[in-house]
Amino acid sequence: MRIAMWSGPRNLSTAMMYSFAARADCAVWDEPFYAPFLKQSGRQDPMLEEIFAQEETNPDIVAARCLGEIPHGKTVFYQKHMPHHMIATMPRAWIADMVNVFLIRHPARVIASYAKKRENPTLEDIGIEMQVSLFEEIRTRQGHTPVVIDSSDIRRDPAGMLKKLCQAINLPYDPAMLSWPAGGHACDGVWAPHWYPEVWKSTGFAPPEGDLPILPAHLQPILQQALPCYERLATHALK
Repeated sequence: MRIAMWSGPRNLSTAMMYSFAARADCAVWDEPFYAPFLKQSGRQDPMLEEIFAQEETNPDIVAARCLGEIPHGKTVFYQKHMPHHMIATMPRAWIADMVNVFLIRHPARVIASYAKKRENPTLEDIGIEMQVSLFEEIRTRQGHTPVVIDSSDIRRDPAGMLKKLCQAINLPYDPAMLSWPAGGHACDGVWAPHWYPEVWKSTGFAPPEGDLPILPAHLQPILQQALPCYERLATHALK
């Protein structure tokens, strides 16, 4: 089984990767298309030189690996993908052969978290418009509605929601998914020291979130643009 988990940044995506990595049957891959995206978009993200030096930048090679042999002799291949990496020059045919899941989070929380790492984030940065576009494209290509799961629901009931997720994709649930060692994972991308310090401290899913953050005025327009996209996907979320 090859799972493509489509998630925007700051969206429990790394914790979910660690959760699947805790399964004995599962190999994981951290943001396969990040380096090709940076190479082709010209975006100046942190640690750019290190990323280009150590990660594959050819999108066709990356796409072939997504469908290729599962590493380490495992039977499940969990791939953490970011929708906004899939710009027009990226191959997409491979996606039709994946088990596609969409991980969502309320955009107020995403924007507030992202702004701590990158000042003045844009709608494109959080990837939610592309997430909806990919959702509709995959639904058309595969002929069924992809699975959607909300990160807030996972944090409220990790065991219950992971069981529902596994059932929805026909994967046996493994309670090992509820915890992992602190300190990161061997499959973390090169960019992990910049983006993952907080999740490196974790050994399981964080407790339920509180009230929605109140964003400053200059970020309110992004929130208003993002909300309809989130609400559109949320109508399909596992409950």
